[in-house]
Amino acid sequence: MNAPQRNWPLLTLLILTGINLFNYLDRQVLPAVLTPLKDELKLSDGELGWVATAFMLGYFLTSPFFGYLGDRFPRKWLIAAGVAVWSAGTVLSGTAHGFWSLVMFRVLVGLGEASYGTISPGWIADLYSPERRNNALSIFFTAIPVGSALGYIVGGAVAAHYGWRSAFWWAGLPGFVLAVVLLFLKEPERGASEAVGAQAATPAEKQGYLSLLGRPLYVLVVLGYVAQTFTLGGFAFWAPTFLHRVHGMDLQTADHFFGLSLVVTGLVATLLGGFISTAWHKRNPAAYAWVLGLSAAAAAPAGCAAFLLQDAFLARVMMVIAMFLLFLPSGPVNTLILETVPVTMRASAMAASIFSIHLFGDLWSPQLVGVLSDRMGLKDAVLVLPCALVFAAVFWLWLAGKMQAGARTEG
Repeated sequence: MNAPQRNWPLLTLLILTGINLFNYLDRQVLPAVLTPLKDELKLSDGELGWVATAFMLGYFLTSPFFGYLGDRFPRKWLIAAGVAVWSAGTVLSGTAHGFWSLVMFRVLVGLGEASYGTISPGWIADLYSPERRNNALSIFFTAIPVGSALGYIVGGAVAAHYGWRSAFWWAGLPGFVLAVVLLFLKEPERGASEAVGAQAATPAEKQGYLSLLGRPLYVLVVLGYVAQTFTLGGFAFWAPTFLHRVHGMDLQTADHFFGLSLVVTGLVATLLGGFISTAWHKRNPAAYAWVLGLSAAAAAPAGCAAFLLQDAFLARVMMVIAMFLLFLPSGPVNTLILETVPVTMRASAMAASIFSIHLFGDLWSPQLVGVLSDRMGLKDAVLVLPCALVFAAVFWLWLAGKMQAGARTEG
């Protein structure tokens, strides 16, 4: 690693985290403006769900491509191009005049975000040693709740005063500036922060993604992540609308409440989960996995209560608790994705994870809830979301047991 990069890991982390914040801000503007967008474009709930699915198609279908490139070519140019593309897709979303044009622009947003989401965590892993990596990644992933919350809050506020189209324009334009800023960063060599003799990919593993299936710990991490992402994607898309329809909240108030709750719980839970698991990991090598499994096991009943309670205040309290638990493993889950594979396959591992969690998770959970809502009402349709967390808990507790047994064997 060259001297400037060695002296500036924190600055690099902060810049990448800031870009990640806009990544999720752009993504969550759509849920914040669902009602006025639906009214003007005359879309059904099922079609709104398909619009969310379109973003995921662009996101997860291109992630393996960027994963392959990210393990072999300079990363900042790939990431900068992705930031520019997703920003263009966001701005163009504000010009949509029908279902298919909106779908096309959301696919473009997903395509651009795939580059950043796939490659940037491996860059951060190469900046920080294993003892500091989980904390660094936890800081990076605080951008998920903060950016998402800003998407709801800013998107809802701008839409209320200037219309839903302006919300997309205001969200997308800063990305073009961020893409230029990124070009001034210097990236480390792959595996630069690892100890001498760190595991590298074998020639067979370099041949493709299928080699990841031979790593059972990685597979269990991703299986649990699929189930959790199914829940989180549907929850993030429909929660403000749920509060509006079921509990009679004004839409802007619902957006504001959900956005504020998201930023507070997500920020606190992501940092708390990251720093606690790092401290626990010093005494227990399976600590990251235990944080994953226990948080999912607790989030399932909390989510059910949030959707079933008749009292609006209690329902919102349980919604906040469920959100906190959903964000608690944000740092450890991504640390495990990177650390259960060779250092030269990190971008590929992240890409395979992104591909899997979206193909089998939130690619279809918003659309499924929308279709079920058209048939049975939104209040009953959303119950499918916390039920999926049971599967996440099973896979992640299984992972924790395997890692715990492996630690005893090595000991």
